[in-house]
Amino acid sequence: MLAFKICTRHPKLVFLFLFMLLPKLMSAQDFPLSKAFAHNDYWHKRPLYDALDNGYTHIEADVYLRRGKLLVSHLPPFFSKKRTLESLYLKPLMAYAQTADSQPITLMIDVKSKAQPTYEALEQLLQNYQGLISTYTAGVITKRKVTIVLTGHKPFQFLKNQTSGWAFVDDDLINPTANARFNALFQTASCKYSNVLSWTGEGIMPAQERRQLCAFVEQAHSTGKKVRLWASPENRTVWAELLSCGIDLINTDQLLRLKTFLLEEVLRFAKAEPRADFTQ
Repeated sequence: MLAFKICTRHPKLVFLFLFMLLPKLMSAQDFPLSKAFAHNDYWHKRPLYDALDNGYTHIEADVYLRRGKLLVSHLPPFFSKKRTLESLYLKPLMAYAQTADSQPITLMIDVKSKAQPTYEALEQLLQNYQGLISTYTAGVITKRKVTIVLTGHKPFQFLKNQTSGWAFVDDDLINPTANARFNALFQTASCKYSNVLSWTGEGIMPAQERRQLCAFVEQAHSTGKKVRLWASPENRTVWAELLSCGIDLINTDQLLRLKTFLLEEVLRFAKAEPRADFTQ
């Protein structure tokens, strides 16, 4: 992981150094973007690899259970059965985890088929990757290189009765699960952007919408969840405001564009806050 400790005595030199380093960072594969979320990653030319090469550590794939196989697809996969979760993600992630500069990865699986049967098939598959996948037992989390988080058709009603599991759950940001007993089960909280905000980046974000969003973010953070808004506008103005409101994960289909924005934020931060520490 690349980290910067901002020098308090020579801020101008540090800013110049970061400015000169930016082109290298733009092409680096080992600079993790902790706030970048690769939505529908499998749509890219090289699923998983495009995201990893651009520094993404949160990656999403839509999954259907069909005839015992977990297939990656946005629509029901009636024809192609080659794009499996294992071939596109699990096997490559196993190889990636063994590289010297690998980063912890969160793989969010958007479950498109029935929740419980899909999870049961996933659990059986993940037993082949015991050294790779984070687990929990009796509320105790064992972190490993890859953490699986389930969204979409979430098997919460099934998982809440289990004492251990191979996957975590994406909570509802607006109507979160209130029982603290299940806090370990939830890693993130999300909702559709338009369920919270109508602002699309034109003018100033309405104060009431900002207060509402900040309240939801604060509530999620109080229970240790990272926050994401999906289907958000893909523009810099919105991204900047989401970061200022404490959003943890910026949802995007445009990997390079968001990467450029976030790396430029490093420079802006260094220039504006020369006395602070910054770790990306």
